[in-house]
Amino acid sequence: MAQREKKTLIHKVLNTIKEYHLIEPGDILVLGVSGGPDSITMLDILLKIQKTKQIPFHFVVAHVNHMIREEAKEDEEYVKKYCIKNDIEFYGKSIDVQKIANTNKISTEEAGRNARYEFFDEILQKIGGNKIAIAHNKNDKVETMIMNELRGCGIQGLKGIEPMRGRYIRPLIECERKEIEEYCMENHIEPRIDKTNFENIYTRNKIRNIVIPYIEQEFNPNIIETMDRLSGLIIEQEEYIQKQVADIYKEMVLEEKIDSDDQYILLDLRKFNEQEKVIKSNIILYTITRLFGTTKGIEKIHIEDMIKLCANNIGNKFLMPNKNLKIFIKSGKIKISKEV
Repeated sequence: MAQREKKTLIHKVLNTIKEYHLIEPGDILVLGVSGGPDSITMLDILLKIQKTKQIPFHFVVAHVNHMIREEAKEDEEYVKKYCIKNDIEFYGKSIDVQKIANTNKISTEEAGRNARYEFFDEILQKIGGNKIAIAHNKNDKVETMIMNELRGCGIQGLKGIEPMRGRYIRPLIECERKEIEEYCMENHIEPRIDKTNFENIYTRNKIRNIVIPYIEQEFNPNIIETMDRLSGLIIEQEEYIQKQVADIYKEMVLEEKIDSDDQYILLDLRKFNEQEKVIKSNIILYTITRLFGTTKGIEKIHIEDMIKLCANNIGNKFLMPNKNLKIFIKSGKIKISKEV
């Protein structure tokens, strides 16, 4: 029975990897491993997949000690010991996350996340790698969807966590938390448990420990699967819209200058104003992404202001949604530039 269950989860992860092309032959990965159930399961399964040589790839492990919990050093030793036993290259770093949070006036969650990703990027560059594996699971995706809706993120927020975004891959994204816990038990893995996950201080913990269990008990015992299907539908629709946006952008773009110090994109103002509002919004986001590689810091109100600026069609008017981005209207053209 245990053998059947073990194969099931490994096959599920392998199918996810193949379906979304998460790992290709020759890939060099950095695995972010905290030592908790999710990350140690990801490590154990990817090690087994690597040993079967179904996909030839290489990986190293990176661990960040946040220096918040007393047990943090033990977590680091646990992951390091696993790596030594299995002849896996290990990189560890201690970072005073609380100090960073206080200095930058951000939450410890955000400070910790930033610290981890910066360290993973550092190791990726050091080893000449091309992908970073994070152990988010299906429950994490649903929690993120609920958090996004509570923040008013709209349809985009209902995508949740995607299997791949840029260089980040999530091999466990189609696995439920209970499956991961069962895998650990059946394979005699004793993961490290972060007791702060049970403290209902942070928004995510409240959603995980209070909101979702309440919905499961009172409304829908299969809420995780239901929300996951919704995420899939949103992603399908988003992919279709983005294909349309890319085609319209090609017809609208007059000039792209994104590989020099003076970076900007020129769009045809008339063609832009002819579009439906949903297309205008996505064209703006698409253009900003081409310039910056991200739309972080761009909110709905910024998009609304940009659309109004273009609709008014008054020359020599501009907006600066933030210090790095400028939208300028002149001579029937929209200039979206990266300010240095």
